Amino acid sequence: MTTGDPAGPRAVVATYRRYRGGMSARADRDLDIVVFGATGFVGRLTAAYLAEHAPTGTRIALAGRNRERLEEVRRDLPGAAAAWEIVVADASEPATLGSLAARARVVATTVGPYARLGMPLVEACALAGTHYCDLTGEVLFVRQSADAWHETARETGARIVHSCGFDSIPSDLGVLVTADRVAADGAGELTETVLSVVSMRGGVSGGTVDSMRQQAIHMRADAAARAIVADPYALSPDRAGEPRTPREDGSLSGPGAAGADDEVSAAGMPSGWAGALRTIRGAVVGAGRRLPVRRDPATGHWTGPFVMAGFNTRIVRRSNALLGWRYGRAFRYREVVDFGSGVKAPVLATGMSAGLLGVVGAMAFEPTRTLAGRFLPKPGEGPSPEAQANGRFRMVIRTTTTTGAAYRTKVGADRDPGYSGTAVMLGESALALALDGDALPAAAGVLTPATALGQVLVDRLVAQGFTFDCQPADRA
Repeated sequence: MTTGDPAGPRAVVATYRRYRGGMSARADRDLDIVVFGATGFVGRLTAAYLAEHAPTGTRIALAGRNRERLEEVRRDLPGAAAAWEIVVADASEPATLGSLAARARVVATTVGPYARLGMPLVEACALAGTHYCDLTGEVLFVRQSADAWHETARETGARIVHSCGFDSIPSDLGVLVTADRVAADGAGELTETVLSVVSMRGGVSGGTVDSMRQQAIHMRADAAARAIVADPYALSPDRAGEPRTPREDGSLSGPGAAGADDEVSAAGMPSGWAGALRTIRGAVVGAGRRLPVRRDPATGHWTGPFVMAGFNTRIVRRSNALLGWRYGRAFRYREVVDFGSGVKAPVLATGMSAGLLGVVGAMAFEPTRTLAGRFLPKPGEGPSPEAQANGRFRMVIRTTTTTGAAYRTKVGADRDPGYSGTAVMLGESALALALDGDALPAAAGVLTPATALGQVLVDRLVAQGFTFDCQPADRA
């Protein structure tokens, strides 16, 4: 895919391309990191994080469409940021993106929805051999990016790293840490693996909502797009090597196999709640459909759907395939929200499931999509500093290995997952790409956080107070 503009990225980047076995040496680029979209809410947070944590001498620039607004952002930043360069670039003007990519070692972008605005920058970076990281949670965008630019980026040495925020670093790096610990212990490979969100407090990103809206519009108009989004292995680089007819949990479907992990079961429910659950389920779902709520027999806890699971699980599966199925051919992965084992747990789980289905349904039709837009956050909006300071997330990944061993991995941080936490994750991803060079995994192309950054990013995030701790289950 190209822009079709003769003055687009190909023409501009050709003037600057000086490949030396892939990524140019630091002296060959004017800038180490460019924050593209620095005037947006998360863009500002990322710029502020880099201003406080980037090593002295790191050459950083702020980029976006409006010079005056960029200068305003820069004035609010501390210390050395006063000398950061301002670069005017526009996602709708590919020539500006080509010039930007040719000057930078890394471009960190918060400009979305990515399916509508992001591909020209991916193109420019892939052509220029420039590393790239973003915050996308859009299956269709990542699939299109991989189809169009993976091979070019491999040739130029560019690491195109999607989903470097709460989508999907906790999931992707958490499973990587788990697999590496299992391998180090000689305990085989991963099989059934479940990430449970046990605690989360934070705001809903307006940009994320807009991305959901744009993808819903695309899916409504395009049956092929709907099929891609529905495929749990849609982002695999070797789809033919994956299960043929999988359910969302990654297990094979077949006669008598459907429904076990998607069913709302009243088994073990406290007396009096079963009827309420059936009433809620019937009112929301209708005949023939089931809410994905279940009681986990291993823990006794009630679980419901995690809103980001549909994207995160596909990124984790892409990582497994890109790593040559290092997690294992029997690896199956899903994500849920853990509501505990209390008497209200099944109703809370069902209520969340119903609400999530309601939002997804509203996004599918123009009248309800417009109505929902009046109540949901807008792009560029975000919580107050005080609300962000109270944010947190806690996740637990449980797995069983091919040798029968059980492991438990804790992932979390005392930061707002969608805002201040995401700014840390994107900022550290950009710093790793710009500064850690030879320590990174030997990879290029359209990648994931686990395959592009791996343990280097884990270590960076742990240094900033994040938790990635895997232990055998009997010690966790």
